[in-house]
Amino acid sequence: MTAVLLAGVAAGTINTVVGSGTLITFPTLLAFGVPPVTANVSNTIGLVPGSVSGAIGYRRELVGQRARLIRLASASLLGGIVGAVLLLALPEEAFSAIVPVLIGLGCLLVVLQPTISRRVALRREGRGTVHEHGPLWVWVLVFATGVYGGYFGAAQGVLLMAVMGIGIQETLQRLNAVKNVLAGLVNGVAAVIFMAVAEVDWVVAALIAVGSVVGGQVGATVGRRLPPLALRIVIVLVGVAALTAFLVG
Repeated sequence: MTAVLLAGVAAGTINTVVGSGTLITFPTLLAFGVPPVTANVSNTIGLVPGSVSGAIGYRRELVGQRARLIRLASASLLGGIVGAVLLLALPEEAFSAIVPVLIGLGCLLVVLQPTISRRVALRREGRGTVHEHGPLWVWVLVFATGVYGGYFGAAQGVLLMAVMGIGIQETLQRLNAVKNVLAGLVNGVAAVIFMAVAEVDWVVAALIAVGSVVGGQVGATVGRRLPPLALRIVIVLVGVAALTAFLVG
């Protein structure tokens, strides 16, 4: 069980910096013989306190983003509900088939984000409009990412950072703070549904919860010190690791 606790610390750290901590905890639980769906459900519940911890650690970067958070939080909450229901209602193969595509697209968008953002900014200047919270398609894609996150969640942070990085004129560090809140909301609403109707391994969930809280604070300290280029590199590396894990698995 020490391994599960340490996996929770690592996942909380990675989730706060970029996302994809599930790629550490989920395989760990499977290795200890926890059934896949139970592992996924227990992992989601356990990571919620870590998301709260990471958001608190990034509270300085959240200042002045209340309106943006309220707008995008509605998309994440709705998406998380849909994703959680899909996990309980559909066979695993129905959704997991497109997971590698989503992760690969997220990595590509992160790489191209500076170029695309510059072109979008020039177009906005020409039109004399600036979308402080992102255009409508940002809300739609945040919703779609919430669906994915409610279902499984690995690389949810990569996708959120890719979408917001392109659609919102803001620094990566401040967007990373928003990402932590949105991912936490997705995990939280999915966790509530799972606790009501799914089988939960509460020992596993508690161990991951304790570890992820510690990891959330570690991740906030490390992530805040990363310059934009380094943060982007970390996002892509984690995304590639996620893609490789799915393809190999």
